[in-house]
Amino acid sequence: MKLTEKLALAAMHRIDPEAAHGLSVKALTMGLAPAPGPVTSARLKTTLAGIDLANPVGLAAGYDKNAEALAPLAKSGFGFIEVGAATPRAQPGNPKPRLFRLTEDKAAINRFGFNNEGMEAIGMRLSQRPRDAVIGLNLGANKDSEDRAADFAKVLAHCGAHLDFATVNVSSPNTEKLRDLQGKAALSALLAGVIETRDGLSRRVPVFLKIAPDLDRAGIEDIAAVALETGIDAVIATNTTLSRDGLRSAHKGEAGGLSGAPLFEKSTRVLAQLSELLDGKVPLVGVGGISTAEQAYAKICAGASAVQFYTAMVYGGLSLAGDIARGLDALLARDGFDNAAQAVGSKRKDWL
Repeated sequence: MKLTEKLALAAMHRIDPEAAHGLSVKALTMGLAPAPGPVTSARLKTTLAGIDLANPVGLAAGYDKNAEALAPLAKSGFGFIEVGAATPRAQPGNPKPRLFRLTEDKAAINRFGFNNEGMEAIGMRLSQRPRDAVIGLNLGANKDSEDRAADFAKVLAHCGAHLDFATVNVSSPNTEKLRDLQGKAALSALLAGVIETRDGLSRRVPVFLKIAPDLDRAGIEDIAAVALETGIDAVIATNTTLSRDGLRSAHKGEAGGLSGAPLFEKSTRVLAQLSELLDGKVPLVGVGGISTAEQAYAKICAGASAVQFYTAMVYGGLSLAGDIARGLDALLARDGFDNAAQAVGSKRKDWL
């Protein structure tokens, strides 16, 4: 990490976490951030659900909720970025404070509640996106919607022309009863509506599904069955957790979803179980607790075709994107893999 980035992070940690988040997005839009361009090599180039990636290291949804920093993020070292979540109508989200740093645990708890400017504002920015980047949108539902399942399709219909992929997010713990949509029957119906909408777009947009890490074995089996039956293009494993096991920080009792280092093992075990059940028929994206190249590599070896992170940037800065991608390249070379795809699932049994 460069000295300027270290100093900026230290300053950010002296102010309210949500204000710091907003400032970091603002700094990006002003060009005050690392811009190494796409980090790539023959080993790092890969495909995810038919999408060509310069490298398999992506930015998870939740950082750039309103698609304000698309161009600078596209140059920050990530192989792909996911923005949002976007809902049909703008909504303020939950009352503040709603974001908490757990510094001792290298973690965060948030209960944002899908605060965003709505699909029209976000769609307008996506229409002006850089075309040489891979950009996806996390689809959400309005808190007061009478038909939440329809909201996902509505956002896709409005924004789909500008996307490389769209993620159905039924796994946020911060919108009441949203996770109920992960049940087999409800999820099948919801995804059928989204896929029907996707099939009516001018071009095919891969549809991903983001799941919670708190599913039991039966729930994971249901997700795998639905993924195969509906023909979705990838599963993102996982979102934040409601677990608080082993936390030390003062804010450990706050309500919301926990992300960061404590999530790594739990999310990787869910990923490996899904990988075993899907057996290569549906690709997986590994998310949860990644802050090093070694952890990104572990997710890939557990079954992920690509990975995403976000919370680690709170502690390691935006330069982590390039650092992790370069480190991953070195690890693949060390173990004799010609490309990232060869490593996918190679150590899955270690996590089962």
